[in-house]
Amino acid sequence: MNEHIMQQCEEAMRRGSTSFYHAFRDLPERRRHAVYVIYAFCRLIDDSVDEPDTSPYTIHELRTKFMELDKADGHYIWPALRWLFGSFPNLDRRPFLSQMDGQLSDLTLLRYETMEQLEHYCYLVAGTVGEMLLPVLRDDLHAEAAEAGIALGKGMQIVNIIRDVGEDLRRGRRYVPAELMRRHGYADEELERGVIDGRFVAMIDELHAQAAAWFAKGLSNLETYPKRSGLAVALAAAFYGAIFEQVRRNEYDVFTRRAVVPDEEKGMLLMRVLSAFGAAGDASDNAAVS
Repeated sequence: MNEHIMQQCEEAMRRGSTSFYHAFRDLPERRRHAVYVIYAFCRLIDDSVDEPDTSPYTIHELRTKFMELDKADGHYIWPALRWLFGSFPNLDRRPFLSQMDGQLSDLTLLRYETMEQLEHYCYLVAGTVGEMLLPVLRDDLHAEAAEAGIALGKGMQIVNIIRDVGEDLRRGRRYVPAELMRRHGYADEELERGVIDGRFVAMIDELHAQAAAWFAKGLSNLETYPKRSGLAVALAAAFYGAIFEQVRRNEYDVFTRRAVVPDEEKGMLLMRVLSAFGAAGDASDNAAVS
């Protein structure tokens, strides 16, 4: 694999998500590089919809290139993806296509009515990432681990949605389902005005409770992973869980403040997860999680 291409994939991840970058950067090289490639492509997909003026491709162009991957050129991501699929034979292309379907829905479905609708969206844009990562984090096909990976991805997407309520509103999108808003007596116009009161807090807490349930399922079988892979997943979940704690510290102001986990807190989370794994110095890729 061309070193310059891999550096570009790594930089895309470092720039796009410090949480994911720090969670996965200590994987064995082959697995780590695969994560970089997956993240870089998912970033391109996301930017093609959210940042179309600066994206090198439209979402439709990305899909066409991906479907013709063997001859795709013009960007570092195409040889990177060819290396990825050549190196990990258990990796399926379907989650990548589903990811694109989810991002395409952001162009047409701007207001969500039900939790069922929202869960489907969370699967498409984030549960699929769990499906992509599973074959590069472990070498076997494990049905329960696949379900757990999907659940963790969905939980992380709910955290994203909570954190980005204000930003999404400015893009004309509301992911908080109308049925949840009605249950708490909270109106669309109040959301538009950024009203933060007991009803809003209860609504966000209920949304987070669903995320927490998916997190719990997502972390239910880490002992079946190679040790460093399990550690990486646990770290990613811890970093994402901390985002919601930062929302609480910000007194649920997701309209004008972005919840950012301080680096020193990430350092403490790292030590806590390492301690839970009982092997801060054990770098074996094949050991089971203790």
